Amino acid sequence: MFNWLKNAFTGSAQPKKEDFKGEAVEYNGYQITPTPIAEGGQYRVSGLIEKGEQQHHFIRSDLVAGQEEACSFSVVKAKLIIDQLGDRIFEQN
Repeated sequence: MFNWLKNAFTGSAQPKKEDFKGEAVEYNGYQITPTPIAEGGQYRVSGLIEKGEQQHHFIRSDLVAGQEEACSFSVVKAKLIIDQLGDRIFEQN
């Protein structure tokens, strides 16, 4: 039931292959790919941020009603992450 939360803290937050991938967006040298996760009739905000060979998967606690809305919100959240952390998102803790 709380696997998504456990995965968020353990760094295993990679979307499953059967999950939807939205259209990739370029932003300040990064590529953002929304990957909303279907959950209980809603969609969890999730995405992939890439720069060169580096990748960062993120999953948010936000749930939205529609897949397209989840894609849009995933891009907004990714842009905030990029603006706040820049290349530090790729650092391993």
